Amino acid sequence: MNRIEQRFEALRNEGRKGLVVYIGAGDPDLEATRSLALAFDKAGTDVLELGIPFSDPLADGPVNQLAAQRGLDSGTTPVNVLETVRAIRRDSQIPIVFFVYYNLLHRYGLESFIKDSSQAGVDGILILDLPPEESEDYSDLMCASGMCPVFLVAPTTPKERIAAIVKHGRGFIYYVSREGVTGMQTQISAGIGGMTSSIKEQTDLPIAVGFGISNPDQAKEVASMGDAIVVGSAVVHRIGQHGASEQMIPEVAGFVQSLSEAIQEVNVSSP
Repeated sequence: MNRIEQRFEALRNEGRKGLVVYIGAGDPDLEATRSLALAFDKAGTDVLELGIPFSDPLADGPVNQLAAQRGLDSGTTPVNVLETVRAIRRDSQIPIVFFVYYNLLHRYGLESFIKDSSQAGVDGILILDLPPEESEDYSDLMCASGMCPVFLVAPTTPKERIAAIVKHGRGFIYYVSREGVTGMQTQISAGIGGMTSSIKEQTDLPIAVGFGISNPDQAKEVASMGDAIVVGSAVVHRIGQHGASEQMIPEVAGFVQSLSEAIQEVNVSSP
């Protein structure tokens, strides 16, 4: 087991739900990314998703697109994101997943990127634009490295395709709970419960539900339907609001802690 699998096994044994938090690496700079990772670990985050900045992030809404641009503006590259992961590993064993577009891996070299990520201390990679039908070499390389290839399931995914997707995955399945791009929402999708049940019919992997969770109340509601929740844009938005100010780390970590506390309420009250 790697850190992702260990964390989800611990959550299951303790009867708790998980919190996955996304941020853009290098927003506003890589030292802030390192500090946020350490603060999130203390605030109750179970898995950290690090988005590697890309110039054409098609799956992302405006909030995360702006974060990617800020990361590019700060000089963030795949190489120095790997260096940042090594720096995080000196102080924390928080599970880390790279959230990335395939072009970056292709340019770097797929096998080299996977090898370097594993050696740096990355636990999984989620490629947003790699269909599972084209992922055989990637999945084999990932499993050989000990990392988890994480795949997406959408609300429009039919059952037969869910079965094809989940057989390639390890660690957890990321259920994208609404159509479209990432972004904060005022209401959660009505179909989460039904779709998570459909996915669970096809796999024993934990289901992490994301896209649109914006506050502790929504986190609490969605946590009752999945094994974990994923919160990205609401966190990234706060990073953008505070920028490089001294209050950014404590303010954003405080929000993350409020999400963690909300889902723990679900866990305590669940049978």
